[in-house]
Amino acid sequence: MKGKKQITAYQTSLLSEIVQKKESSRLSPLAHRMRPGKLGEFVGQKHLLGKDKLLSRLIRNRLVTSLIFWGPPGCGKTTLAHLVAKEWNTSLVSLSAVLTGLKEIREAIKAAKDRWIYENKRTILLIDEIHRFNKAQQDALLPHVEKGTITLFGITTENPSFAIIAPLLSRVRVVRLNPLSFEELEIIIRRALSDEKRGFGKQKVEIEKDAMERIIALADSDARTALNLLELSVLASEPDDLGVTRVTCETVNTVCQARPLLYDRAGEEHFNLISALHKSLRGSDPDAGLYYLARMLLAGEDPLYIARRLVRFASEDVGLADPQALTVALNAVKAYQMLGTPEGELALAEAVVYLATAPKSNSIYTAFRSAMETARERGALPVPLKLRNAPTRLMKKEGYGKDYKYPHDFEDAYVDETYLPDEISDARFYNPTDRGEEKTIRKRMENLKKKK
Repeated sequence: MKGKKQITAYQTSLLSEIVQKKESSRLSPLAHRMRPGKLGEFVGQKHLLGKDKLLSRLIRNRLVTSLIFWGPPGCGKTTLAHLVAKEWNTSLVSLSAVLTGLKEIREAIKAAKDRWIYENKRTILLIDEIHRFNKAQQDALLPHVEKGTITLFGITTENPSFAIIAPLLSRVRVVRLNPLSFEELEIIIRRALSDEKRGFGKQKVEIEKDAMERIIALADSDARTALNLLELSVLASEPDDLGVTRVTCETVNTVCQARPLLYDRAGEEHFNLISALHKSLRGSDPDAGLYYLARMLLAGEDPLYIARRLVRFASEDVGLADPQALTVALNAVKAYQMLGTPEGELALAEAVVYLATAPKSNSIYTAFRSAMETARERGALPVPLKLRNAPTRLMKKEGYGKDYKYPHDFEDAYVDETYLPDEISDARFYNPTDRGEEKTIRKRMENLKKKK
């Protein structure tokens, strides 16, 4: 009975593979039909597939190993995984993390064991969107990857450092795929136009230069999107009297729908873009600052999140070099809260340009961090008695407030006095720069120092 169950699991897996292979592509979308059938047709990722590059060496030497394919949508992750498996002549079983639970994982692993027993053949378990697996699901893969029962191919758009548990990540190699370039997308589109079996090669289809450029721009490095736009544009274009279907830029604009820019408010791209915005402002580049602001807003980021980061930037990177910067940033917050989108976004743009072009100083940031470190290291040092209030007779008797010198009783409202605890009386935290308003502050502090 036990043997029968094993055979059933194996046969079920085989049936699934046969169905996938015999799946009709006649009515499939163009993007599906144009998937490369062999490695030589694959476009892009020369850093992986070029001579003596990582995947080329693994394929040539038949070094079957578990891999995580990481890259943006439409760059060829899944296709490349299938082609590598084909080159290795191994069975490949595909699962989607969205639709798969622990039960399906165990069944796939059981079928892999059966395949090894009955066919002496290794199994690659491809898991699409592996970043959606929880810790328990990823843990279930660990021992089988370790033993070699399965070779794991994980497909993800998320940074594996955050999305994959450390024990599993240590047992695989991460293969990073780059976004497709303009030239690579053009090759893919022209191939679809000329391919007689899978594409539009049997039809007379011509595409105008600006239409090609528009499709590639809208695709945003995504080959799947590019081919979908091409297919829609061809289907929406009527053949002329000579039977030629001409795809124009106007047609492309008509069929395309607003496509959100690559973004995930909880993922890596969220942090990439806010980091790029912050560093562009710090580098005094208003154009880059406006670009990253636009990217985030178009992708649906919360404008108030951006506004809060601008307020932080005003204190951290501009500081007292331009005290007005914090006011501008805070006013941008209030303006957006009052006006909302889209009118309030202009206030954010104004703040971005102001902060980018303002003189920079991180002296407040470094001074406060240094003061915090000293407070932590030295603990609760007693406040000097002369600085303490003495609201009661007992406190006065104990010396609270004794010998305190009131600065306004002295010339220029300044008196040579020590305010830090005796143990750190020589500590210096704030060192103003000679940029912007801090130049004036530095000069004032130097004049006070001379009076001492």
